[in-house]
Amino acid sequence: MPVLVASDLDRTLIYSAASLALTMPDARAPRLLCVEVHESRPLSFMTETAAGLLTELGGAAVFVPTTTRTRKQYQRISLPGPEPVYAICANGGHLLVDGVSDLDWHATVTGRLAAECAPLAEVRDHLEGSADPAWVRKHRVAEDLFVYLVVERELLPEDWVKEFAVWAEERGWTVSLQGRKIYAVPKPLTKGAAVREVARRTGAELTLAAGDSLLDADLLLAADRGWRPGHGELAECGWTAPTVGALTEGGVLAGERILREFLGAARPAATGHGS
Repeated sequence: MPVLVASDLDRTLIYSAASLALTMPDARAPRLLCVEVHESRPLSFMTETAAGLLTELGGAAVFVPTTTRTRKQYQRISLPGPEPVYAICANGGHLLVDGVSDLDWHATVTGRLAAECAPLAEVRDHLEGSADPAWVRKHRVAEDLFVYLVVERELLPEDWVKEFAVWAEERGWTVSLQGRKIYAVPKPLTKGAAVREVARRTGAELTLAAGDSLLDADLLLAADRGWRPGHGELAECGWTAPTVGALTEGGVLAGERILREFLGAARPAATGHGS
């Protein structure tokens, strides 16, 4: 009975130094494993305990990293455990199979975007015209699929994101604020759609998921069971669903808890002893 585990990465399983949220005394802090290096600098971490749990999970389920990162950004990450056969990048815009983008899937996605929402150029131009250089550090177009800004959060006007979200909603786009990044993503571009495709290909009878941001809501709803950490956009707005567990742990320790939940659900299902 195949079990599919689709998990967001940043601030769900892996954490930057700024998002670790280690509140205990230094002497009691968990040992950390670096899982991403960029320009010779360590960027992302998980606890050593979480690394062991993820390795164990790779033997009990089909683990699918599921991220809004571009393919290039994803390929910087070196997760412990077996190399995933499937990975979802660009919020569902690219389905990697053994590290290579599935061209048929990508064509299906881009066809939906062209038919169902305003073009990327219109949203990009609006962002460039309305975002103040005083608080914008970078404008980025990701994989010719969506756009995001890197901002100074302390300088970001309180109402700007809400006003932009209303503008984007009318054009079939979703806005998400994650740390220092403001994402504008076409509504048809979803992690959930890509996960359902992987479930179809693998014949999975149980799908588990986890994520922390508004862009993960559809992923959680696409799964049979899901979990969100005690931090992030979903926690801040109190988002929940009948099949989604709202965890209390925040920071890097939430990653450990999520992996324990995955294993607890995957093991009995994989051996045919699930309820």
